[in-house]
Amino acid sequence: MPTAGLDAELLHHSQSQTTFRSVKLLVGCYLAISVLTLLAAIVLRNNPAIVTPAVWIRGIIVVASASLTASFTAQMARGSRRGYLRLRIVSAIMLIAVVVIIVLPGTFPLWMKIEQGVCGLLLLGVVVLVNGRHLRSTFARR
Repeated sequence: MPTAGLDAELLHHSQSQTTFRSVKLLVGCYLAISVLTLLAAIVLRNNPAIVTPAVWIRGIIVVASASLTASFTAQMARGSRRGYLRLRIVSAIMLIAVVVIIVLPGTFPLWMKIEQGVCGLLLLGVVVLVNGRHLRSTFARR
């Protein structure tokens, strides 16, 4: 059920539904990669060159943020303006954080920078889709 004032026709429009599916896929992949990365850190925990304290901190933060991102995506797909706005904000902030991690010298091992690059590409897709003209007009206040 859409939020009050949200145009149900725009919400159920084929372009909206296609975009929702694409965002769900991207966010689902982001969450899966994040969980797998944290699991890899657990398995490799006895190798301090591969699993640094920064990896633990970043890995936990990414799983938490990816979980929130998935929740906001589900809310948006149900017509929640707040979910849509939160998704726009969180995906943009996390994309910026990924770029910072990749360019910071020496803080993170190469494998994590590569993983973050993949997550960054997924988040870039989310940012582009949720900031597109169609969804912005779908969730605009009327």
